[in-house]
Amino acid sequence: MSRPPADVVARAEAFVRTEAGFAQVTTIDAHGYPVGRSMTAFLGDGFVVELVQRRVHRRLEQLAADPRLLVTWVGPPSPTATNERPHVFDMGRLPDRAVMVRGTAQPMDEDWTWRVYARHHAEHLAGGHDRAPDRDRAQVAADLVGLRVDPYRVRLEGFGTGAQSYDWRVGPPHQPLA
Repeated sequence: MSRPPADVVARAEAFVRTEAGFAQVTTIDAHGYPVGRSMTAFLGDGFVVELVQRRVHRRLEQLAADPRLLVTWVGPPSPTATNERPHVFDMGRLPDRAVMVRGTAQPMDEDWTWRVYARHHAEHLAGGHDRAPDRDRAQVAADLVGLRVDPYRVRLEGFGTGAQSYDWRVGPPHQPLA
């Protein structure tokens, strides 16, 4: 499919940045099964995703073995949503909005991780969200890992008319592991 109109992309980006909250991040485990968890993920320009997380998570091993992942933000239906002709079942409700980014995670260096952490931490503090630890640069280097997700495909649901969705290729697919 082709990229959606600019106003649809702008509404989806605004939804992620101001309404959606936590993302669901799905990786592949050692047995080839998807593993999902809720976590903080920041949407950047061009549907690049920035992740900063603690070094202790198993997902880092999973991403080292297979860097492909899915980042999904889901939230309540658009105020203008309709569901006049459900495709299969009438659930008596409107479909949620969703932004899904399939991509490839790349570990980033300490400088990138610090810049991304410091920028987002300052934004959260300015918004009155002050319960997370306030880490200095040395603590960030010791405790946290930065990952950039380069998008391959993006899917938007709930931003068009009725049940319209958009699914398009943004970048090249990850090359298979040797």
